[in-house]
Amino acid sequence: MSNLKAVMAALTLLAIGTALASQAPAAPAAVPVKHPTLKSCNRQATAKKLAGKDREQFVKDCLANKTPAAAPHVADTPAH
Repeated sequence: MSNLKAVMAALTLLAIGTALASQAPAAPAAVPVKHPTLKSCNRQATAKKLAGKDREQFVKDCLANKTPAAAPHVADTPAH
């Protein structure tokens, strides 16, 4: 009888595991927004030859997506 109980317990666990695994993952609530990174904003500031307060303000605005130049460049995207 104990072998029968062990087999039934194993089958029950297997059925529960299969049911959990077959559930579809939850869909993301929203599409993630790609924000510029400090590295890419600093690269843009360097390309514009900004220094001092102008550079600080540009990087701050870039990180907040307040500058038109905050859009990622082709060079900022990883190569495939």
